[in-house]
Amino acid sequence: MLGIPLYKQIINDYKKLLIRKELKKGDKIMSQREYAEMASVNPNTVQRAYREMENMNLVETLRGQGTFISVSDEQLDEIKTEMARDLINHFIGEMQSLGFGDKDIINIVQTQLSDREGGSF
Repeated sequence: MLGIPLYKQIINDYKKLLIRKELKKGDKIMSQREYAEMASVNPNTVQRAYREMENMNLVETLRGQGTFISVSDEQLDEIKTEMARDLINHFIGEMQSLGFGDKDIINIVQTQLSDREGGSF
């Protein structure tokens, strides 16, 4: 994703896993070293992402045991809403940059949703 720092992309990837319930409270996640090797990124980048996730109370690191998901259900709802708003604001901004007005954007979205429900797309 262009323009988004790599450490934030890592955080967003974990948020998506949480929202989709692929990770749950208490689950152990990869060590920083394992993640860096798997994703072929600098370990310092992963360390920054994990530190930020700890500051956000998404994870908790227990010395000698690893890093575990510690997000609450309320926090998860907030994350889901925040990510949805960010996506929508980005979409609206891009559509407006193409010259579409609010009513045009709404009509296009409604049409696409109708087409998807009908099996098209």
